[in-house]
Amino acid sequence: MEISNVDVLVIGAGPAGSVAASIVNKSGLKVRMVEKEKFPRFVIGESLLPRCMEALEEAGLLNAVKEQGFQEKFGAKFVRGNELCDFNFGEQYTEGWKWTWQVPRGDFDLTLAREAERQGVQLDFETTVTDIKFDGTDSTTTVVDKNGKQSQIKARFIIDSSGYGRVIPRLFNLDRPSNLPPRKSMFAHIKDPNRLKYEEPNRIMIVVHQPKTWIWIIPFSNGVTSVGFVGSPEFFAEHKDKTPEQTLRYLINSEPHLKERFGEQEFMFEPKVLEGWSVTTDKFFGDGFVLTGNVTEFLDPMFSSGVTLATASSQRAAHLVIRQLNGEKIDWDAEFTKPTQIGVDTFRSYVMGWYDGTLHDIFFSKEINADFKKQICSVLAGYVWDTSNPFVKKHDRALKSLAEVIRINREKESAENV
Repeated sequence: MEISNVDVLVIGAGPAGSVAASIVNKSGLKVRMVEKEKFPRFVIGESLLPRCMEALEEAGLLNAVKEQGFQEKFGAKFVRGNELCDFNFGEQYTEGWKWTWQVPRGDFDLTLAREAERQGVQLDFETTVTDIKFDGTDSTTTVVDKNGKQSQIKARFIIDSSGYGRVIPRLFNLDRPSNLPPRKSMFAHIKDPNRLKYEEPNRIMIVVHQPKTWIWIIPFSNGVTSVGFVGSPEFFAEHKDKTPEQTLRYLINSEPHLKERFGEQEFMFEPKVLEGWSVTTDKFFGDGFVLTGNVTEFLDPMFSSGVTLATASSQRAAHLVIRQLNGEKIDWDAEFTKPTQIGVDTFRSYVMGWYDGTLHDIFFSKEINADFKKQICSVLAGYVWDTSNPFVKKHDRALKSLAEVIRINREKESAENV
């Protein structure tokens, strides 16, 4: 059997893997990245957040993405009936990037992976990990290529950025269920010739369809827009006798704005369904490996946290791996797990606050304090590690307290008008 030796094996060539591989490669260590899929491939997570730009820039991937001409994104708009809340990333509390992109992920991920390869990372697509054996921090990983050829990769460290593949958690039984309730999504890419009739396309739009069901609208620079409904499995069960296209057509035509804009437009592919995505793991690291991105935990499509958590955790992990392989002793719990968990927990509070109505009360209030809105905007921009921001440091309590004040004031105003 063919055996190769590297310093670092990166599993997965999505944004998390490409960022980690590129940063480690720049340090002079020998890196190999393996990916079981053939790129480009479809995946959700098409609306980025400004915080991920920092990771892309440090990894040397930013210019390659700029050359693709993706749709620039400057904010997020939330709509409930005739009510509107618009967040502009240029008006956030935290210093940092004020814009990012909206991207078809197949093209975006391929761009990152190929740029990492151009920088010197060995990249193997259609290569599946079938076994990993650890000897201390050293490892031997067995992989199989698209032709069925088996080989082994000996590495001093593994960065698992395999996303939904969850290679190490599945091989070593580390998965455990998330505390978020199950949700389901149905989505497609749709031709969008009417986009310029609206205040688009330089932001994501989130539409409240029902209190616990929402719609994403993500325009791309190629004239196509991603449209998806997210709700409970029971919401979609009402349409179980329809085909996916019939279901999505029906849902689009049940929402006035969507009907006008997309009702008769062409679907670029049969609508896809994603469910059961919320999952977490027992630990984020072990002897000789670290988990990054969706391998640690994937929350929900709401607030587009996936790519930001993926790239930021890989950025952090890459530096720690470099330091450890250069002989430094690393406290992985203090320097990786705890900071990563801060970001995950902050986003979790906002996801839960969206579904329980807390954020509806805040976003659609006519009296939201301008400073509070800037602080919340920073979270929506992905700056969930800025603990000088009270809506990060006390994320759960701050949201609930603000929503309660808004409710009390609304009830007081209503009583005075009687």
